[in-house]
Amino acid sequence: MKKITLPALALLTLAACNNSGSADKKVELTTNIDSVSYAIGMNSATGLKENVPEINMDAYLNGFKHQADSGVTLMTTEDVDMVLQAYSMKRQMKQMEEQQKQQEAQYGSVKEEGIKFLEENKQNPDVKVTASGLQYIVLKEGKGKNPTAASVVKVHYHGTTPDGTVFDSSVERGEPIEFGLNQVIAGWTEGVQLMKEGAKYKFFIPQELAYGANAPQGGQGPIKPFMPLVFEVELIQVVK
Repeated sequence: MKKITLPALALLTLAACNNSGSADKKVELTTNIDSVSYAIGMNSATGLKENVPEINMDAYLNGFKHQADSGVTLMTTEDVDMVLQAYSMKRQMKQMEEQQKQQEAQYGSVKEEGIKFLEENKQNPDVKVTASGLQYIVLKEGKGKNPTAASVVKVHYHGTTPDGTVFDSSVERGEPIEFGLNQVIAGWTEGVQLMKEGAKYKFFIPQELAYGANAPQGGQGPIKPFMPLVFEVELIQVVK
């Protein structure tokens, strides 16, 4: 059986189920295995309360007993996989939504300022806007190859926040960098594909094409959650 478990469900509740299916039978911890079994039960209960607070304990104990005693169960192994996967995904989505709400409450002003920045920026006649909302200015056109989303490229870049604070710059380090376009933020993946070797563009990347709510360093650095980013990028070479 393929095991797909929630974090705490990997711990067997040996102390929770006795032969009668109840958990109130008095247990003496007289041997080492008695203590181990009871400890496993305690750890499992703690994990269950944290990870599945709404759990139906009667159903849980029955599932444990049916599998442990006879293997005759109310669900197939495929059902188990499907149910646990669906529950885990639902829980993860809920946690992400809650995190998003918390981030928006704390950094809502950053999001609003970013929207205002991009709205004003696209009034510049030199600024072009793609269907995704990516904005860019062509500083110099190139004559070489165009990369694809799967390409490895060699570039020089200079990254700043909307107010001009530098957060990363290969130009300042004096050394270009190589990376796969499928390994970077969406704004880079899209933007660099617009370029030919030898070109230099300036990109204004909306937060949803950058880091969104998940800013590097938890937002403790220059890049805050929901902040648009500005990059000057020179495409030196499409390596492969």
